[in-house]
Amino acid sequence: MYQYLIVCPLVFLAGVIDSIAGGGGLISLPAYMAAGIPPHLALGTNKMSSAMGTVVSTARFARNKYIDGKLSLLAALFAILGSVLGAHLSLLASEGILKGMMIVVLPIVGFYVFKNKDLDKKRERDISYKRKLIIAMASAFTVGCYDGFYGPGTGTFLLLLLTGLAGMDVRSASGTTKVINLSSNVAALVTFLINGKVLIPLGIASGIFSIAGHYVGSGLVVKNGLKIVRPVIFIVLICLFVKIIKG
Repeated sequence: MYQYLIVCPLVFLAGVIDSIAGGGGLISLPAYMAAGIPPHLALGTNKMSSAMGTVVSTARFARNKYIDGKLSLLAALFAILGSVLGAHLSLLASEGILKGMMIVVLPIVGFYVFKNKDLDKKRERDISYKRKLIIAMASAFTVGCYDGFYGPGTGTFLLLLLTGLAGMDVRSASGTTKVINLSSNVAALVTFLINGKVLIPLGIASGIFSIAGHYVGSGLVVKNGLKIVRPVIFIVLICLFVKIIKG
C-alpha cells in the first residue's frame, strides 16, 4: 500500500504533465524507484502505466486527424525494433548502473526537456516526403532504443527531431510522436513482461491513474497549463532526486 500511495498520485501528475508539456517520464520513473522498487522492475512497471496513458493521447490526435498513417506506421515499426533492442540492453545492465544513470541523467534530461519548449515557434519547412519519411524512421529507431533502455524525455526528443529535422508542423509531429511513443512503450513492455520485470497489479493501478492524468491534461489550455506545471515539475523532481540519492 505504501508503494501505491507514492506511485499512483505521482503517475497521475506525470500523465497531466506529459499530455500538456511532455517529459512525464521524468516524474513517473523516479517515483517507482522512490517507492523502493528495484530499477529493472521500475522500468518495466513504468512502461505498463505509460503505455496505458499514451493510448488516450494517441486516440485524441487520431480523432483530430493529426496522424499521417503511412509515415507513422513505418516509423512505429522502427521504434519497435529500437525499443526491443534498448530493453534487452537495459536487462543486461546491473541495477547499480541503472540507478547511477538515473542520478546522472535525470537532471541533464530535465534541463534539456524544459529548456526546449518553443516548438510552437518552429515553422513547417518544405522537405520532400521521402526525406521526411527517412528522418522519421531513423529518429524513431534511435529514440526507440533510448525509450526501451531508459525513457524519460522520449516524447520531447521526438518532437524536436520531427519539427527540427523533418520539417513537420507541430500538430503532425505531435501525432506522429504519440504513435511512435506508444509503439516503443508496448514493445518494451512486452520485453519486460517476458522477463518477469513488471509488477502487474501496481502497473494496472498506476496505469489507470496515468489514463486519468492524460485525460485531465488534454483538457487544459496549453499556455496556462505550462505556467502551472513547470514549477510543480521542478519541486517534485527535487524531492524524488533527493529520495533516490538517500536510497
